[in-house]
Amino acid sequence: MKKRILVIMGHPGTQSFCASLADAYVQGATDAGHAVQRIDVRDLVFDPILHEGYRQIQALEPDLLAAQQALKEADHLVFIYPTWWGGMPALLKGFFDRVLLPGFAFKYRANSVWWDKYLTGKSAHVLTTMDTPPWYFRLFYRNPGNNQIRRTILEFCGIRPVRITCIGRVHNAPASWTARWLDKAAAFGRRA
Repeated sequence: MKKRILVIMGHPGTQSFCASLADAYVQGATDAGHAVQRIDVRDLVFDPILHEGYRQIQALEPDLLAAQQALKEADHLVFIYPTWWGGMPALLKGFFDRVLLPGFAFKYRANSVWWDKYLTGKSAHVLTTMDTPPWYFRLFYRNPGNNQIRRTILEFCGIRPVRITCIGRVHNAPASWTARWLDKAAAFGRRA
């Protein structure tokens, strides 16, 4: 079944292994006939700081309005970013803070601890690179960034299932290793 896939690349740098992974994923998904849109968060023009929390919603910049529309239209979301200090880069976190707003991604219920999830019916795949070996990140750090993206961001808004692929250790990885991961990213795209 062909899907509408939105790839969100969250590495703030202009050249990165994450960008190469995103290129490979997009190529694999396109080759399989999926409709693919890509957003590189670093190229968006927006203030990543949620200045007043959700007490006062900031007007969304045109790039964020377009990102919201792309999120609405997608069947499958792909997030590609590095894990730094146990979590996602600040720019990507700012993107989530500004885009996944009450009334768009969720809504708190009056006089209740529960909320409505507005992004149901979508699945997600997270590809995150790290310098820490993934087994160490899981056993000793207990997956803080993975728990954040899966439980407190995507599933909170109704997106499930959420699959997470940790790619590490990228620091000083040989070219043969990175080439294998690029092949895997293309395969993920083909099988989306």
